[in-house]
Amino acid sequence: MHDSLTKTLEHFPVLKSRLYKIHDNGFAFSLTDNGLDFSVRESKEPFQTNGSIEDYITPVRTQENEALTRVVLTNTPDGCVLAVSISHALVDGFSFFHFMSGWGRITRGERFLPPHIPRDIFTQYIQQVEDEITAKLIYEQCGLFYGDRRSVQPMQSLISEREFIYTDIIKKYTEEVKQNHNISVSENDVATAYLWKKYLPRWTKRKVDEKVYITCPFDFRRILPDFPKNYFGCALSFATAETTRDHLINASMGDIAVLIKKSVSAVKEGYIRRSLSILDTFRRQKGTGEMERIHLRHPQRGMIVTNVSRLPLGDLDFGSGQPHNYLTYAEIGQSAAILPAKNGLEAYIVFFR
Repeated sequence: MHDSLTKTLEHFPVLKSRLYKIHDNGFAFSLTDNGLDFSVRESKEPFQTNGSIEDYITPVRTQENEALTRVVLTNTPDGCVLAVSISHALVDGFSFFHFMSGWGRITRGERFLPPHIPRDIFTQYIQQVEDEITAKLIYEQCGLFYGDRRSVQPMQSLISEREFIYTDIIKKYTEEVKQNHNISVSENDVATAYLWKKYLPRWTKRKVDEKVYITCPFDFRRILPDFPKNYFGCALSFATAETTRDHLINASMGDIAVLIKKSVSAVKEGYIRRSLSILDTFRRQKGTGEMERIHLRHPQRGMIVTNVSRLPLGDLDFGSGQPHNYLTYAEIGQSAAILPAKNGLEAYIVFFR
């Protein structure tokens, strides 16, 4: 696998990067032979899907002089476990699977989609914003939250759960919305509503009138005109819906799914351009250090849900067949990832003790 990885990195060289600071308002990537860490381990214990995946993965830290990509291959008595961790400074979910798919195809000697790596593509979509960049503007135009500096939570303070959502349940609520509201919602709208209703009330104080939030990352490759569909990096905007805690608990699943659909539907070209421009202006005005005060979800009363159920898991074949299982890993509390599963969807939820 190391030989095929080396060949793959010829097409995805940015994965061999480390960060270095070029001035107060920016960082750059430095390509280096030790920018990607690859290691092979041995385990005498069979892999358990309900066990601790932390035993198999080495998370990356997006810091200067740290490897931004880490790959760990663990040999076990019943097969191999491949754990890949890549910094969000380099990839989003689409790009992660673009690389993994390319690696699998190169291993099998098949054609693959070459990545578009240059990042100057964004310059045509960004304009200087004259308004004062406030927390209100960042929330309304970017779906993000500006507050206290982000803190790194120790791993022992995070726990995870897995939640299976059956296809029959999803179909029931999509049909309910169609009948009651005469609009269509996606299975992702329903699954996200299900997770928001079930988990966020457990994580928030019991005040019925306080606002609670759900944030959904939105891949805008297919929205912005002339933007490369094979762009390798982060191409995300954020759709955030809000309601009160009391309404979240008591409203029907269909009503909450509609709320989520409306927030996602609002992410159009104008919103994306405005969001990119506001964040770039904020960085230039206040410096990269101040970006540590921008949160993807509300720090106390929010949840972020990412859907990777439509990504090409079938391409993750490195010559020995498709993987028997696929797990995601996150170090962000109050987050969830939706994965494909037989007869439904499976969600991986992470939250604080």
